[in-house]
Amino acid sequence: MSGLKDFTRSFQAAVQPAPVRRVGTRPAPVRAARREPGPSRLAYRLNRLWLTPLYRRLLRVGLPAFVVCLFAGLWLADDTRRANLTGAMTAMVDRIQSQEAFMVHSMEIEGASPAVEKGLRAMLPVTLPASSFDIDLPELRASVERLDAIEKMELRIKPGGVLSAVVTERKPAILWRHARGLDLLDAEGHRVASITSRDMRTDLPMIAGEGAGAHAAEALALIDLAGPILPRLRGLERMGERRWDVVLDRGQRIMLPTDRPLPALQAAMAMDREDGLLARDVVAVDLRDPARPVLRMGLAAQNTLRRAAGLPELDAEGNLIDPEEGAEDGDKTGQATRG
Repeated sequence: MSGLKDFTRSFQAAVQPAPVRRVGTRPAPVRAARREPGPSRLAYRLNRLWLTPLYRRLLRVGLPAFVVCLFAGLWLADDTRRANLTGAMTAMVDRIQSQEAFMVHSMEIEGASPAVEKGLRAMLPVTLPASSFDIDLPELRASVERLDAIEKMELRIKPGGVLSAVVTERKPAILWRHARGLDLLDAEGHRVASITSRDMRTDLPMIAGEGAGAHAAEALALIDLAGPILPRLRGLERMGERRWDVVLDRGQRIMLPTDRPLPALQAAMAMDREDGLLARDVVAVDLRDPARPVLRMGLAAQNTLRRAAGLPELDAEGNLIDPEEGAEDGDKTGQATRG
């Protein structure tokens, strides 16, 4: 026990007593330095950059796209990889385009003559059966409509792999004779085809002269107006690329003005209907000046008028005939008849 007491006394001597604290008092707490609530300068600048639309797009779109392109470029830098990729893509496209749903097996043509139908089949860019991807319908339609005989064409691929072509051909309405030959024109003056002889289309009226084809519609209107003299009509001739001459049999002509030829032809028809003008010995009816029509009479009519006026007659060349020579010719003719 004595040893324990000695240890207790030595321990108490080593430990210092706690300081005496006054009743009701506490030690002041140690406070840390107050932190500023605002962001740092770097954080502020980064936040301002992020609010800029350009930088935001660059980080959200541009940077990922750049990374993808970088890896794609590195992967495609190898020639073997590029060749394999191209071959795979080509094979996949061929497999898709060669499916039965896209195949065209036949061509159906409506409204075309045998010659035009043969030409259309020859213009098809591929040999059937073929994939519809190999047939460019707009290009084929444009190529076909450039043909003179075709006015328009509708192309479509029908179910079952049938290429349907509905053709509207130009209908010949008039025949045009020019320095290069004979052409068939439709009612609007578009060329339809060429022929070698007038006998191939005797059912069509004829026009002639340079520049006449561009005025085919006007020529058809004049032909329709010349109804009473159609059996005598030989055609219309374009004179100087300015105006028309209506050519009849017996060498008669109706010379129409440059402007308003239809009223002038109506006036000529009215004169013929009232006085039988074209049934007389008239070579030409000159209506180039509508206010002053001029008649050019034939040789027999001229000589009749000259005999009535006591003037010497004219020969076929327009020269005056001496009355004595005319009498001698008459006597010789009479003697030969008596002999």
